[in-house]
Amino acid sequence: MAIWTPEPGETLLARDAIAFATGTAPRVPGMRWFRDTQRNDIQGELPGWPSGPVFSAHPEAEKHPGKRAGLFGMRALYVAIGGALESLGGTGSFLPGAGDGPGRPEEPENEVSDFPVMWADAGTLARTLPWQLDPARCPEGFRTHIIVTDRRVVITSFPDGDPLRDQVLWQVDRSQIARVRRMGFSSVGGEAKVQFTDGSWIRLAPPGSRKYWSVLRHLVHPADVVPLDALTKRQREYVESYVASVNERDTSVEPVITRRPSGKFLIEVPTTKPVKPDLGMLRPFWFMSQAGGHGGFDPKDL
Repeated sequence: MAIWTPEPGETLLARDAIAFATGTAPRVPGMRWFRDTQRNDIQGELPGWPSGPVFSAHPEAEKHPGKRAGLFGMRALYVAIGGALESLGGTGSFLPGAGDGPGRPEEPENEVSDFPVMWADAGTLARTLPWQLDPARCPEGFRTHIIVTDRRVVITSFPDGDPLRDQVLWQVDRSQIARVRRMGFSSVGGEAKVQFTDGSWIRLAPPGSRKYWSVLRHLVHPADVVPLDALTKRQREYVESYVASVNERDTSVEPVITRRPSGKFLIEVPTTKPVKPDLGMLRPFWFMSQAGGHGGFDPKDL
């Protein structure tokens, strides 16, 4: 085994640690369920899955589903400030305070009363996800990572904190992903609800108490990679100037330039730093305006 690498012509966009999400609301803290569309528990039906814990929600806590939602405003402020700081040239690995509050429920039936992390009828894509993503089942000493490229999403696992021993567990073409939503009701900095074209979905998160999940910037937004030679002369000069300022950059790999929802460009520079078991692949980044100048920070772009 060796560390995962993209195929020729495929652009590696992001890599980070991953797990199934975990309940935050008072009724479902630390819990997760695997459901079909009738809300039946299906974990015993998933092929190859070892047995896991059987959770029971706390019924008395359901009376106050919004008890912790008041922290949302402060959390949103932290995220905005942290993002602005990132746009000044940070690596995007953490946002100060982003995990301090749970946000506000967007789907109370799936976040307050229940907490499914897999929603899948028989034969749907979500049922093919690997059991190693479940923190209650993953073998001790193993880590799981998500890799996002312009073509696909890949999940790997490796033992002893050594990404050089990558083993591919699962992958899917991006064409089979219908939508990815950021889910703010979380005890960490951000989660993703990944809905597939067959209607099934999963809810994923960074493991532990991470403050920010950098992989979301490429998982949520469709890949729009812009080749360097497709830029104007002024844009290329701006990109080259920023790339030259990055320490430990990998000169064998081109910078990755993507067009963001605001129309600005995100410049990410591959470095020679090794992949980290807990944080994945960290890349310095900067925003460029359409005119080829400093792009400033727009929350929609991350």
